[in-house]
Amino acid sequence: MTRAGIIRLGVLVGAVAVLEAACRAGYVRRQAVIAPSEMVRGAWRVLGTQEARGHIVETLTTVSLAFALSVIGGFAIGGLLHRLPRFRRAVDPLLASYYAVPTFVFYPVFIVLFGLNRWPLVAIGFLFAVVAVAINTLDGLDRLPRVFMRTARVLRMSPTQTLFRITIPAIAPWLFTAIKFAVAYSFIGVIAGEFVQAGSGIGFAIAFAYNSFDNLTMYGLMLLLFAFVCTLNMGLWTWEQKLYARRGGR
Repeated sequence: MTRAGIIRLGVLVGAVAVLEAACRAGYVRRQAVIAPSEMVRGAWRVLGTQEARGHIVETLTTVSLAFALSVIGGFAIGGLLHRLPRFRRAVDPLLASYYAVPTFVFYPVFIVLFGLNRWPLVAIGFLFAVVAVAINTLDGLDRLPRVFMRTARVLRMSPTQTLFRITIPAIAPWLFTAIKFAVAYSFIGVIAGEFVQAGSGIGFAIAFAYNSFDNLTMYGLMLLLFAFVCTLNMGLWTWEQKLYARRGGR
């Protein structure tokens, strides 16, 4: 582990220890925040119930669909805008102001289109993530050295060969950033949608526990969600670092 990683871990452990001590000493009201050790107990209790496991599976399935669609759609939109500069200039102001639009206002429309199921939440997660993926893909394509494409033409590479052997490896850093954004925004869109509209899922379970003053369940679910997202992002980061090291070695 690097020095920065050790410092980061130390800060995290210190913050958890301070919160634990403050909760145990009564400086923080139990009605507001419970001790981290209690959160762990709540998470373990939640995992032991079939109902909670069902909520977790539903949320992860919905997020996975939103993530996959946003990555595929974002890559396609970014590539299309890169190839159509006039169209890109027309939509650039819309992309710049996209996240100022309250996406949840479209939820009733999605219910009409898709019905009372999980697909409206998939659509919300997709709308949250797809533009971030498209912007990062477009940024990577803009920074692709032109000499790479000229080399591909000299070597008479097909479009497919150029894509997989030159374009994707060259813009890999931006693609990884896009994927990490897609993970974060897909979770945000789906969980927020479950908070306000859905009848199942982690967001619904957290909101129900909050309204029921069940802090143990609420913080347990929040801890599980936090742990899962952090583990997923750390896995992507580790994979990214290995690819960078491999490229540097070559």
